[in-house]
Amino acid sequence: MYQQILTFFENTDPVLGALYATLFTWGLTALGASFVFIFKNMNRVVLDGMLGFTGGVMVAASFWSLLAPGIEMSEGEGFIKVMPAAVGFGLGALFIFSLDKVLPHIHINFKESEGIKTPWHRTTLLVLAITLHNIPEGLAIGVLFGGVAAGLPEASIAGAVVLAIGIGIQNFPEGIAVSIPLRRQGMSRRKSFMYGQASAIVEPIAAVIGAVAVTFFTPILPYALAFAAGAMIFVVVEEVIPETQQDNNTDIATLGFIGGFIIMMVLDVALG
Repeated sequence: MYQQILTFFENTDPVLGALYATLFTWGLTALGASFVFIFKNMNRVVLDGMLGFTGGVMVAASFWSLLAPGIEMSEGEGFIKVMPAAVGFGLGALFIFSLDKVLPHIHINFKESEGIKTPWHRTTLLVLAITLHNIPEGLAIGVLFGGVAAGLPEASIAGAVVLAIGIGIQNFPEGIAVSIPLRRQGMSRRKSFMYGQASAIVEPIAAVIGAVAVTFFTPILPYALAFAAGAMIFVVVEEVIPETQQDNNTDIATLGFIGGFIIMMVLDVALG
């Protein structure tokens, strides 16, 4: 099955492949959101464990799929070789930091709102919060596919596909994390599902933008890979991990994080 997937993407234009891969990750978000048709509430322990898992996958993907290849493909030695990754990583974190300060959003617990003050409904703000998480994920997949389109040997279809699989796996609990709280707040099952799946619609958009940008500006690839990594790490440290610390489930969240990291590491090293 995995080999058939690789063959499909190898015979597909990489930019189109980035779109297909992120439609897959979007689909898994929708699958998670569909749980709202089965459950109205979800145990907070389970939710914190899933969010921890999400953070683990994102951190592992940031290193194994983005930073390490970005450093490897950079020219020079010592400080010169690592500078593109350092600059890109910092810019990625600053990009999400800026969006975090400007884009109105609210966290899963519906207690903390951030960004510019707005009269928008709290449900819209929650969806925007998860959408903010998904921008770097789509960008990361697109950048890798763009590297393949540019013909760089360090960028492989296998690595891009594995990253998409990992992002898709962690998107599943993200879909649940949006739709269930909305349902608990009194929204209908259908609307909760629609909002939940819509939170990942930005991934295909970001992926295509990232792929096209790298295709036309090949030298930026090491910077772009590190940019996506910095954006994802910022999201994990500023949003995902603190969210898991709201209740007394820190051990479960930590074990979820470790599990997510291990799974993504194994996938990337064994298949990528």
